[in-house]
Amino acid sequence: MMPFLYFPEDKMEYIPAVISLVIFIAMAVIVMRWIMKKSKKDQERFEQEYHKALEQTQKNHRVTKTSSHQ
Repeated sequence: MMPFLYFPEDKMEYIPAVISLVIFIAMAVIVMRWIMKKSKKDQERFEQEYHKALEQTQKNHRVTKTSSHQ
């Protein structure tokens, strides 16, 4: 067996590692969900603020798309 690997005979030593792993995974899930919610709110706010500009861009894109097919 390689000397740098340590596998304890007493399996109770794994408990703190599992607890910290669960805590960090839970924190990562919470932060990821918070980021997703914030991103969605930011996108909705952006679309509300620039609604007219988005409509104009989409309208121009449709006109350009139809004229390029002719």
